[in-house]
Amino acid sequence: TPRVPDAAHAPAPAAPAPAPATPKPAATAPVAPPPQEVTVVGRTAAPSRGASDFQITVGKLAEVPRKNATELLTLAPGILLTNDGGEGHAEQIFLRGFDAREGQDIEISVAGVPVNESGNLHGNGYADTHFVLPELVSSLRVLEGPFDPKQGNYAVAGSAEYELGLARRGLTTKYSVGSFGTNRLVVLYGPSGESDHTFGGAELYTTNGFGRNRDARRATAMTQYEGRLARGSWRVGASAYATSYHSAGVLRRDDVERGKVDFFGTYDPAQGGDASRYSLWGDVETRSGDVLFRQQVFATYRSMRLRENFTGFLLDVQEPLHTPHGQRGDLIDLSVSEVTVGARGSGRLRGELFGQPQELELGWFVRGDAVSGTQHRIESSTGHPYHTDADLASHLGDIGIHVDSSVKPLSWVTLRGGLRGDLFAYDVLDQCAVGSVAHPSKTNPPGDASCLSQQGYGRYREPIQRATTASTALLPRASLLVGPAGGFTFSASVGRGVRSIDPSYVTQDVATPFASILAYEGGVAYAGGVGPLGLTARSVVFQTKVDRDLIFSETAGRNLLGGGTTRTGWTGAVRATGDFLDLAANVTLVRSTFDDTHLLVPYVPDLVVRGDGALFGDLPLPSVRGQRFRGTLGAGVTYVGHRPLPYGQRSDAIGTVDVAATVGLWHVDVGLTATNLFDSRYRLGEYDYASDFRSSAAPTLVPVRHFSAGPPRTVMATFAVTLGGNP
Repeated sequence: TPRVPDAAHAPAPAAPAPAPATPKPAATAPVAPPPQEVTVVGRTAAPSRGASDFQITVGKLAEVPRKNATELLTLAPGILLTNDGGEGHAEQIFLRGFDAREGQDIEISVAGVPVNESGNLHGNGYADTHFVLPELVSSLRVLEGPFDPKQGNYAVAGSAEYELGLARRGLTTKYSVGSFGTNRLVVLYGPSGESDHTFGGAELYTTNGFGRNRDARRATAMTQYEGRLARGSWRVGASAYATSYHSAGVLRRDDVERGKVDFFGTYDPAQGGDASRYSLWGDVETRSGDVLFRQQVFATYRSMRLRENFTGFLLDVQEPLHTPHGQRGDLIDLSVSEVTVGARGSGRLRGELFGQPQELELGWFVRGDAVSGTQHRIESSTGHPYHTDADLASHLGDIGIHVDSSVKPLSWVTLRGGLRGDLFAYDVLDQCAVGSVAHPSKTNPPGDASCLSQQGYGRYREPIQRATTASTALLPRASLLVGPAGGFTFSASVGRGVRSIDPSYVTQDVATPFASILAYEGGVAYAGGVGPLGLTARSVVFQTKVDRDLIFSETAGRNLLGGGTTRTGWTGAVRATGDFLDLAANVTLVRSTFDDTHLLVPYVPDLVVRGDGALFGDLPLPSVRGQRFRGTLGAGVTYVGHRPLPYGQRSDAIGTVDVAATVGLWHVDVGLTATNLFDSRYRLGEYDYASDFRSSAAPTLVPVRHFSAGPPRTVMATFAVTLGGNP
């Protein structure tokens, strides 16, 4: 914020005119005050990569109801969020025709710290942003497609970067209470006189859930401090998060229609999970001459436990060597713990050549992960594990270097792009490497053991197997921007992306431990105004090819490697801002097909429509002691078309409306929020596969429709007080 000149440097008030009775010499003209030098500290925004580079200021759209920071992603076009796993489970993200599951196909960072978890058994690249307080998110950059050389692992469908900040200074206490025994207490602190990027915040949340087995509780704390340097700034931050929750899982539609289970019921009350995350980070941004330097270090500890059952009593088949048994249950009990340390840095040179500004950046990234993960099957009657699916200990490395440039041969033509290179290193110890033996010992059969120490004909071997490998990926990326001319900028981009694979697929000395992505797009963006309104609009056509995609498997409870796929589509987005309103809308159409069969990729939506809007300002009410009442009204509308399912089926469409209203006076605000305003009973996630939740002796293998229920109407009241700062 610019400094206000002190009184010593302010211009002196004009002296009163002398009395006309006595002539005096003419007054000397007042001397103008010396120029004031003002220093503004801030961070330079990333240069645009074209029409699909959405640099979103949340602003008044924060008034639109959203339960958590993940839902802020819906401000970008084409994003659909679902959740089968419960309040503490990361949302499933659909973007541009990708089923990114819980982040496997979208690179996510918060304050520059990577969120994707390499080596997570539930999904390599699992990204849970529930540790972020939505009130502390100041802006988002969502880049749809791999077009920036700084994008790294998991930038398949694109990337999302959360920038943290708190505009409201002072101490704010916010308490929300509402449907289904939900309570949320938030405390936010922004010291006056400090940057918006200096803050602290904490949250305590509990709920009974909107149906059986949906209770949850969590606590979060985040803090960051920004300090100034002579020619730059530095930041340090920390976060802590823990949650425990239950999940209803999926239901068979035929059971619900026959009244055997309630729409909001559950088959297996043992489903749910626990998670925690603790992070530290620090970064410095300084300028030396024409070079801007950025350096960051980070460290994260993450743990999670997840219990899910997608098929009931179907997978526990009788093996010849096993003790005779019936179906014991398909409940998965997965546990992961991970330590991540890393750093990144860059230097960006800005200069002038041929009368135009030119830029060149060199940067690096390094990340190391130590991960341990196990997955067991749990016996329904006792809760005891009866089989080990996986037991892995992994050490993973990712070292990357990028070169990025911005070349302007003409004032209206810009070519941005460069090359990124990554080396992925794997050291994986499979501690349950042998699950079956073709010719077991007749005198000492392995019986019910999961991790065997036998090989063919009963010969002994250790039940472990280590595999190491490494491979490099070179990822060229480029964007051509023409304009602006009359507010319009035309762009075309091409780039390669990468997704490292699950450590369970690593084989000794076999290279290419990643999937390769090639993306193209062309679009036009407009930035200008219509009367008093600021207006931005985008229109983009795109195509993305993946050589090895991820497809959901109900038997494994996660995405598994599949064949190649191609996605082709169009996105349109518009946002209008003014003194009293903020409106945004977007539409995405996409067709996703397998390259070999040309069948539609299941589960991904081909039509997503989203609208957000907020009205705000002083209310036409009598003032109180000179203070006017202020009010806000926010609304969000979502429509999702019929999604393709396996076996040529289609899901139901989804349509929801969320609203919120707030009235404030002085430092007090009172609000009311309603999500799913019209109480639509909809199926948030839908699947087609075989299951047996009745433990029958001879289960059918005919695929049937399964679903997870969407939340019904939820009403919340909020009371907030701010002390010692701006309201």
